[in-house]
Amino acid sequence: MSTGEEDADATQQRDAESAWDARFIAGDERALEHVYRRWSPVVFTLALRSLGDRTDAEDVTQKTFVSAWTSRASFDPSRARLSTWLVAIAKRRIADTHEARTRIRALHEQLQRVTRPEDLMTEDVDLGETLLVAQEIERLEPDARKVMRMAFFDDLTHQEISRRLDMPLGTVKSHIRRSLERMRTRLEVTHAAH
Repeated sequence: MSTGEEDADATQQRDAESAWDARFIAGDERALEHVYRRWSPVVFTLALRSLGDRTDAEDVTQKTFVSAWTSRASFDPSRARLSTWLVAIAKRRIADTHEARTRIRALHEQLQRVTRPEDLMTEDVDLGETLLVAQEIERLEPDARKVMRMAFFDDLTHQEISRRLDMPLGTVKSHIRRSLERMRTRLEVTHAAH
């Protein structure tokens, strides 16, 4: 292929991508499918490398494209390529996931400290706080309640809970993540009131 043919081919490709970008911005769902097929492997790989967990990487990929779709009117093709814009959104979603993991880890440690039966015999555990955590677990929906009891009272891993409840691993992780966030909010409100 000659240089002239290569240039023409590259121009055609850019024009085709620009047309898809314009359709995406206009809200064409077929353009969303095209953009997702083209760029989701890049977003997923980026998330997987940073997070090291397939379920979290899949979650970030989904959130990235939902965010891109809902904020598509803010995309300006004169400022950046669509792929660059998507990667910027993905990086924010990855950072959000790392931040959520840190909060969840801290809450998990706090909950474990106040829910381990052997610790109830020591003097440094606030029995009122332990009862509060138990009450908050009881307020969860049935599936989340089962998962949280197994995680905290039985000290089972996510994989063990998944096997015992015959529940997908991603669902177990989602129940724990959402439940911890709800419980953290309620416990913060309760502590602020005292």
